[in-house]
Amino acid sequence: MKSPNLAELVSFIDSQPEPHILCDRQYRVLAANAAYRRSVGEGQVFLGRTCFDISHHFDAPCDQAGETCPLKQSIRSGQRERVLHLHHTPKGEAYVNIELSPIRDSDGAIVYFIEKMEPVAVARGLSHTQGLVGRAPAFQRMLEMVARVAPSEASVLLLGESGTGKELVAKAIHDASRRAERPFVAVDCSGLTETLFESELFGHERGAFTGAVSRSVGLVGAASGGTLFLDEVGDIPLVIQVKLLRLLETGTYRLVGSAEPRKADIRLVSATHRDLRAMVESGRFRQDLYFRLNTFPVNLPALRDRATDIAMLAESLLGRVAPGRSVRLAEASIELLRRYDYPGNVRELRNILERASLLCDGDSIQPAHLPEEVRGVQARIKGSVAAPASLKELERQTLETRLAHHRGSRKSLAKELAISERTLYRRLREL
Repeated sequence: MKSPNLAELVSFIDSQPEPHILCDRQYRVLAANAAYRRSVGEGQVFLGRTCFDISHHFDAPCDQAGETCPLKQSIRSGQRERVLHLHHTPKGEAYVNIELSPIRDSDGAIVYFIEKMEPVAVARGLSHTQGLVGRAPAFQRMLEMVARVAPSEASVLLLGESGTGKELVAKAIHDASRRAERPFVAVDCSGLTETLFESELFGHERGAFTGAVSRSVGLVGAASGGTLFLDEVGDIPLVIQVKLLRLLETGTYRLVGSAEPRKADIRLVSATHRDLRAMVESGRFRQDLYFRLNTFPVNLPALRDRATDIAMLAESLLGRVAPGRSVRLAEASIELLRRYDYPGNVRELRNILERASLLCDGDSIQPAHLPEEVRGVQARIKGSVAAPASLKELERQTLETRLAHHRGSRKSLAKELAISERTLYRRLREL
């Protein structure tokens, strides 16, 4: 058995511009390139430490602490593995794309791993006034799909309830693509009548219709070289669906009133809260267009499915709706917000916080500043005749709340909860 030449592997990772490390089957870091050292902090000791200790401050491998472990997956599959992880960095927590490649000896046994890390610039694990905010499992699954599709040219269909932030995700896809420096043009399809839709989307020649006093390049032309985002694509009239399909299939379109075809250089991202499959079956949406739009579907979770994100999301939103103020949410207010259902999702949470910040004269938003429907959650809980939550359910709620606010290591969290680290890891796996 002949092992790979370590000097050659170290030389390889040193030549790479992205952060790379070399580690063994015991998760120990054997070498790291300059980009990695900059990403974790120049003065930090990392050789001989485990990757999960450096990146996550875990005392056990990721798969034993509620995370996906690419090294364990690679040993199992024997192949390259990709995952999205939340890493500690000198600037706080940040999402990172991990690509881990196994290195074999002359007998074919895996002996080393090369791990490449690419920051996901469109998201933050902790509160941030820009970009996507969250760390709940449903949010991470969505973000991993976004990170995978963004660098490609594939058409993306964003699916989710109204208010889940589809335009923000579309902008994130654009910002993480090769078209990031070119225009991002958003179109609200529900706000255009059939007569205006074609001229708004494709443009028109002067005199093409009454009121066309000048030539217009249209939104497709305005998005040239960049990304065209069609929001509420399920509201596009059938007549226009045919012309949109032609644009996607041939890459060409015509201005209204012109016979000359024009070339379109756009990447299409569309979104809807409607059931497009049902609309296809009822004849209200073209099946061929549906297949063209649905190349890469991404489901956006409802806010009620990521309740553990509400505290950090609220903190981020407060920075936008109350700029220049140091207003914060009282613990009782956070608990009420966590229990609310949010039929309007993130948009509704933003509106709630904007109203509350206007009613609050101090620096702490109290339950009294929240809308009646949110405060009513507490009354419904107190007045409920349903059986009280089980001890296991109360433990789960406590752990979720602590996780949402905790900023230290899992070891310190276990100490706060007065349980062993092994017990904490077991409960995290159960979650």
